[in-house]
Amino acid sequence: MPLLSGLRERHLQPEWMDRPDLDEGRHRDALCGLERINRWSGSARILWRPLARLAAETPGRACRVLDVATGGGDVPRALGRRARRAGLPLILEGCDISPVALAHARRRCAEEGMEVRFFQADVLREPLPTEYDAVISSLFLHHLTEEQAIELLRRMGAAGRVVLVNDLMRSRTGYLLAWVGTRLLSRSEVVHFDGPRSVEGAFTPEEARQLAEAAGLACAVVRRRWPCRYLLSWHRSEQPPTLGRPS
Repeated sequence: MPLLSGLRERHLQPEWMDRPDLDEGRHRDALCGLERINRWSGSARILWRPLARLAAETPGRACRVLDVATGGGDVPRALGRRARRAGLPLILEGCDISPVALAHARRRCAEEGMEVRFFQADVLREPLPTEYDAVISSLFLHHLTEEQAIELLRRMGAAGRVVLVNDLMRSRTGYLLAWVGTRLLSRSEVVHFDGPRSVEGAFTPEEARQLAEAAGLACAVVRRRWPCRYLLSWHRSEQPPTLGRPS
């Protein structure tokens, strides 16, 4: 039982959202639930400040941002709204392996009048497009094995000047928040099932820092963020890391 062990060891388990045969209706319901959870937990807020600084440091042109494993696209949409209010030009793109998630993301963008380009990609098997100012990811790293996480971080570092990863932090408090929060903020059984499992499979901030070092992202910084999140930040100083063989 995670609460008794204190979640000292990582326990990665299959999640329903990762199943390719997940019913389309249940998938869309889960994406709506995750959007509410991201809004409440401030996923876009966690990423916004470093992105705003980056945009301010690139005057005269728009800052290009890629959201990896974007899901329903709610994070780039929220970042686009913040950028519009701040008067900072961002070119926002998102990629995901799921056609259901991408269709949902495009539909929500059309409803809100947001300009975000979405495209399909298997980020663990295909190279990412390059020349982005920032490559970001929210709540995806904990779905991966250590080897996959290292490969993803290496690919993100090769694709952008800045890497930002917002993810869950494995802890007893995080587990309790996930169990309660998923039930308060969503009616989706998929979200109820996956939320606590996500925390069990999450990395600690120190583990995330070690993964970044193994991926060649030297001097990556990992800081805790409310509620039970961390933000991994890396800025390319010279050359991008060398791509290894895909996991």
